[in-house]
Amino acid sequence: MGETKAINLDSVSFYLKEKHDFDWLRNLGKVFCVFDEQDSGNISFGIEKDGVKKFVKYAGARTLEYLGEPEDAISRLMNSIPLYEELKHPHLIKLINHFQVAEGYALVFDWFDGECLHSHWSFPPPEKYTHPDSPFFRFKQLPIEFRLESLKCIFEFHVYVEKQNYVAIDFYDGSILYDFENNSTKICDIDFYKKKPFINTMGRLWGSSRFMSPEEFELGAEIDERTNVFNMGAIAFGLLGGDLDRSILKWDADQELYEVALKAVEKDKNDRYSTVKEFFLAWESASNNYLS
Repeated sequence: MGETKAINLDSVSFYLKEKHDFDWLRNLGKVFCVFDEQDSGNISFGIEKDGVKKFVKYAGARTLEYLGEPEDAISRLMNSIPLYEELKHPHLIKLINHFQVAEGYALVFDWFDGECLHSHWSFPPPEKYTHPDSPFFRFKQLPIEFRLESLKCIFEFHVYVEKQNYVAIDFYDGSILYDFENNSTKICDIDFYKKKPFINTMGRLWGSSRFMSPEEFELGAEIDERTNVFNMGAIAFGLLGGDLDRSILKWDADQELYEVALKAVEKDKNDRYSTVKEFFLAWESASNNYLS
């Protein structure tokens, strides 16, 4: 990999491929944590000033995991700004500021005290699924009511996304933050969401294959509401079932909820629910029956 450069900010240190100026961060507050193992070209920081915490997402530095050019990461990050503004929602992390700095671009969000359910930097699989400290493992031990509540937040947000005429691209368990203290859920990282109509011009789209529909691998395919339905069903199997093992043996809820999730992940998109809203109504009805 060649020589790496150690960067020290307040009590935090990390490595980059080359030296980079982060002096601008000091004006925002004291850095108390860093998220530097993303392959997106972004690096993020937790900062605190006068007892208030913020989350800063930055592009422009050559991070170790990123293989592309910083300019591309900067333009992707800047392109995400309208998404956070147009899809603003109680279940989405809140963008409060954004600005250019000498060598890059920064987005500032309200801090949310949640843990990422796919924290691959701390708990790479298989530890993600087995380690008692892994956020995903701990989430899977929660009572079913809490997990259903979390899924409800995720589905409500995506009903809203659909209403705003967007499709969710690259939504996976790494986009879910869970606050174990307060049992609350927020969504982060919607940077690749797209306005409809959206056609797959890449072949394999961005995303985690565990949650992707067949059309997200198919050049020229339309990515639409039914694609999002698949994504939501796959998330349900991730949080309540056996992930890619979609057998009822691995399912933690009842048959009715299982059948709603199963219909959502049909390979043929015409066999799925026609919209996320339709899926959510079926899910809510089954969920209410299950919990009553």
